[in-house]
Amino acid sequence: MGKLAVLAIGGNSLIKDKQHETVEDQYKAVCETAKHIVGMVEQGFDVVVTHGNGPQVGFILRRSEIAHEVAGMHPVPLVNCGADTQGAIGYQIQQALDNEFFKRGINKKAATVVTQVVVDKNDPAFKNPSKPIGTFYTKEQAEKLKKEHPDWVIINDAGRGYRRVVPSPMPKEIVEQPAIELLVKNGFSVVGVGGGGIPVIRNENGELEGIDAVIDKDNASSLLAVNIKADIFIISTAVEKVYLNYNKPNQKALDKMTVAEAKRYIEEGHFAKGSMLPKIQAVIRFLEAGGKEAIITNPESLERALRGETGTHIYP
Repeated sequence: MGKLAVLAIGGNSLIKDKQHETVEDQYKAVCETAKHIVGMVEQGFDVVVTHGNGPQVGFILRRSEIAHEVAGMHPVPLVNCGADTQGAIGYQIQQALDNEFFKRGINKKAATVVTQVVVDKNDPAFKNPSKPIGTFYTKEQAEKLKKEHPDWVIINDAGRGYRRVVPSPMPKEIVEQPAIELLVKNGFSVVGVGGGGIPVIRNENGELEGIDAVIDKDNASSLLAVNIKADIFIISTAVEKVYLNYNKPNQKALDKMTVAEAKRYIEEGHFAKGSMLPKIQAVIRFLEAGGKEAIITNPESLERALRGETGTHIYP
């Protein structure tokens, strides 16, 4: 085995913008990201790919609600919407990876593991929804939807528009972790913990039950990276590097930082709650649990970041 990397790919690796939200557009974006993932493999890394599902799980849930309202179709619970995204997005990523391996003559295959992640049914997140899902709305659209659906919680998402939010409990246990590890040891590039994993709880009898929520993919990816003792944890996002004073005249790119510096920057309010903050927090958890290095960068910079040429590198 080579060095083990857990790579969490964000929404921009799947949906570029509001004009490119179709399944076909998503697959084109996935194929672009797959080129860089296979580039990581060519550098000697075994890669476990995780992915977000915020827009997609919201799309599926809303389609289900509209079908129920208009045609009387049965509603699909949020937890099942999350499972649907794991299968659909996992299929696209593994197909794109397999095709890229084939093009480059690499004897390797990808496999997707439908992954359940245990959460605490008493997690305070269930009373305080915070995970944005689905599309962005204007203020006028959000106000209209709120009147039509008074049970919805809608927030201003990091100044980018208004979005519906749902509970996002912390992950505690990755049920299919042994399967992921076995596949990696047998040479597969694994897609797992998609969308943060399918949220489940253990009932009084110790049995698993699904629960409506969307786990943050960075938190679940961090937990997976810790548990499988990854050499490096990488979060792929919209920017090449992490910035202080982001989008301000005095913004400053960070080439590297320590956990202590990251905590100080959090206290100073440099990272947006719905954007960079959860990524930094996930990296801190990985490093404080024994991880050696983490990188935050965009998909097209992955290979260069691993060579130390770009990206933000975070150390204990």
